[in-house]
Amino acid sequence: MGMAQGFQLPEGKKPQKVKFQLIDNLIIVPMEVNGSKLSFILDSGVGKPILFHLFDQDSVQINEVSEITIRGLGDGEPIKALSSKGNRFKLGDIENKDQMLYVVLDRDMNFSPNLGIPIHGIIGYDLFKDFIVEINYSSRTLRLHDPNTYVYPTNKKYETLPLTVVNKKAYVNGHVYFEDRENIPVKLLVDSGSSDAIWLFENEEIGIPDKNYDDFLGKGLNGNIFGKRTMVQGLKIGSFTLEDAKVAFPDAASFSEIKNLGDRNGSMGGEVLKRFNIIFDYPNGRLTLRKNHLFNNPFQYNMSGIQLQHDGLRYVAESIANRRGVVRNDKRDDAFGNVQLLFQNQTRLSLVPEIIVSGIRAGSPAETAGIREGDVILAVNGKSVHTYKLQEIMQMLNEKEGKRVKVLIERYDSDLLFSFVLKNMFKEKP
Repeated sequence: MGMAQGFQLPEGKKPQKVKFQLIDNLIIVPMEVNGSKLSFILDSGVGKPILFHLFDQDSVQINEVSEITIRGLGDGEPIKALSSKGNRFKLGDIENKDQMLYVVLDRDMNFSPNLGIPIHGIIGYDLFKDFIVEINYSSRTLRLHDPNTYVYPTNKKYETLPLTVVNKKAYVNGHVYFEDRENIPVKLLVDSGSSDAIWLFENEEIGIPDKNYDDFLGKGLNGNIFGKRTMVQGLKIGSFTLEDAKVAFPDAASFSEIKNLGDRNGSMGGEVLKRFNIIFDYPNGRLTLRKNHLFNNPFQYNMSGIQLQHDGLRYVAESIANRRGVVRNDKRDDAFGNVQLLFQNQTRLSLVPEIIVSGIRAGSPAETAGIREGDVILAVNGKSVHTYKLQEIMQMLNEKEGKRVKVLIERYDSDLLFSFVLKNMFKEKP
């Protein structure tokens, strides 16, 4: 076996700096694959990079292909995929000329509809193993450093903890506090590819708090993941404590395909990670954290019960008042001349993403009001949704407890208006 190539910084280059987008707590980086410019989620929970079934307009050439089966999270069957060797990956100036990847052929396996921008794949371990990766969630910048020359910050606000890397996945130890019990030690997968806060697995030590509700937790490689959503009094990582942290307990069925959860108690996703600026050091097994301005933000709950996704495109006719107006001055002898303002009304057809209700929680305010899966969302509180990003619409639908939300939807060619009040499931009156 030759020396594994891996990702490399060009000789004598300073650390590579990359701007990323943060969408739904996920880090999205520009990645070039065999010359095609693509967008990847930076997912510390994934081994080899995975490329999704690409949209018709995007194409990328991949090399040396063979068929395989992947098992992952979710309640469905294992999925068929292609394995491909010898691909050239480039992130800024960092390059790997011989990257292996998997291509998922299932069209449904695709994060783009839920994030509202094209996502072509996910990459994790292969980038983390070769660099010290500094993630600044505040400035949305990634810095990849050469492990041999990296100098750790001396600032006292940084705290360094052991990071255990097993089977290409990184784990950190912490503690959770429940109402009745303190200090239960937990080993958590550090999962920047999850937009959620904390997931825990039920065991003798860790029981599900009484105050909980059933919820859709997300999409795994093998289908949908459901579970109980609740909160813990605190999550402690090093000396940092996050209070009233949002926690979900995924149903056992979601993990039926994964045999070796080992001694792992759950995972810590983007809604927790983004509260820190983080230095990932896989080569030396260290995780360094510093609180950022998001640290004390309240955790986001879906109070409406609506899940949304992009579903194709629709035409919208908009009337545009052309407010420039035309001033005509007919040169006559009277002092003011004859001033005429002309306004033109024009109609423009634009192609906008169609936003549909992809899931709805039983017993939630939206469901009680009568909204159903498959409904097309046209407007929220009088604002037409097609000018907003998916995450902004989600925010409008879940703004704050006690707020009344009016949603205009289209169902079977008729427009219906629904109205409901947002409620936090944890403050139910007995």
